[in-house]
Amino acid sequence: MTGATLAPGLTGRTTEVQFDTEAKVDPAELLEFYQRQRHGTTTAIDKLERMIASSFCFVTARQDGKLIGIARGVTDGVRGQIVDCKLDPACQGPGCVTRVDGRIEHDSAGIALEMARRVIQSLQQAGVERIDVVAYPTEVDFCEDLGFRRVPGLVPLSLDMRATTTAVS
Repeated sequence: MTGATLAPGLTGRTTEVQFDTEAKVDPAELLEFYQRQRHGTTTAIDKLERMIASSFCFVTARQDGKLIGIARGVTDGVRGQIVDCKLDPACQGPGCVTRVDGRIEHDSAGIALEMARRVIQSLQQAGVERIDVVAYPTEVDFCEDLGFRRVPGLVPLSLDMRATTTAVS
């Protein structure tokens, strides 16, 4: 599924943003996007290829051909998760304060909202019964605007296998 909207560009002028859920993103281009956002992820192209291939839905946003945003979802058929929704801070409004990791802090043009909606729609059409997301505190309002609600009692945890020296037994 493709589509377009107008939004302030990286150069400050308003240009068209192209959304796509069908074309596969190039792993080297994705790595460059992540590095521009200072997003701490793998630099191994083969792992990025596997990540792209394993994503149930992968949405890209481009402006003047340049990758400015991505969103992706994964699912086991019952539960889904939005595992990435990142937008170049240069394409966000003045409320984007941390300007790190592509976090969605001030989506004034609705670019990230459109990408996330496409992921949600794709997961919904697949019959997913629940979609989860983990957000930084500055992203909570964005997620709540999409309909997500805080789950009392749950605490997100992460195990960084790059930092783990012993096998989990």
